[in-house]
Amino acid sequence: MTKKIPTNTITRNLCDIAKPTGNIYESVVILSKRANQIAIAEKKELTRKLEDFKTDRDTMEEVFENREQIEISKFYEKQPKPALVAISEFEDGEIFYRMAKKEDEE
Repeated sequence: MTKKIPTNTITRNLCDIAKPTGNIYESVVILSKRANQIAIAEKKELTRKLEDFKTDRDTMEEVFENREQIEISKFYEKQPKPALVAISEFEDGEIFYRMAKKEDEE
């Protein structure tokens, strides 16, 4: 079962985002890195699916619209943005992260 993630931007309390790490900037870095991971995975998946429609001919006369290819592209356009997925995962405690040790702490 997939959870419902809003596809539009919603207002969030910064204190809630900062709470797990104790620092808003550390939380934003974690969210940023997770959003990048999600974006890369989605791009790889989309590229893999669209490669089925790839042809060796690149002339303009042979370019045509493929209905399946358009549907696949529209599906990915409707998906929630990676940043929204990352925020949802972070709020639900689904992201594993660890802080690098500072030299002072060793």
